[in-house]
Amino acid sequence: MEEQLAHGQIADAVQALARTLLAKGWMLSTAESCTGGMVAAACTYVAGSSAWLERGFVTYSNAAKTEMLGVDAQLIAQHGAVSEAVARAMAQGALQHSAAQVALAITGVAGPGGGSADKPVGTVWFAFAGPWGVRSGMQRFAGDRAAVRQAAAAHAIGELGRHCSSL
Repeated sequence: MEEQLAHGQIADAVQALARTLLAKGWMLSTAESCTGGMVAAACTYVAGSSAWLERGFVTYSNAAKTEMLGVDAQLIAQHGAVSEAVARAMAQGALQHSAAQVALAITGVAGPGGGSADKPVGTVWFAFAGPWGVRSGMQRFAGDRAAVRQAAAAHAIGELGRHCSSL
């Protein structure tokens, strides 16, 4: 039941985002790490999404972030893959390597392992690039791996919708 509820909330957020992107004539590109393409998948669940979803990058490994999005390997080495700097570079890379006008990026620690004192399980960085520049933020989500990933995807879609609507 929880999964259906979460899916319904994400579906509603995607529909709202779709309306905003269509009204502005903008295309979206996603760059996802810990969510593994969940945002792009939620977008393609909507019929007609090809009118506003340009492409999605699943860049789970550090090498993929560098090769596909142009994230500087030194940036990853200095700050770690789960960081504001890397999230921002991912969002910028998604714009530069696509024909989209807006992009979102997600990088985090979904668990159950991989966390640290500085970046515990549930730590997720987001970045949103578009006509407003690049905005970023961090959230900490509770729950198991599935819950963290679901919450991160829902948050990213909702936040991007708010950024797009603000212009």
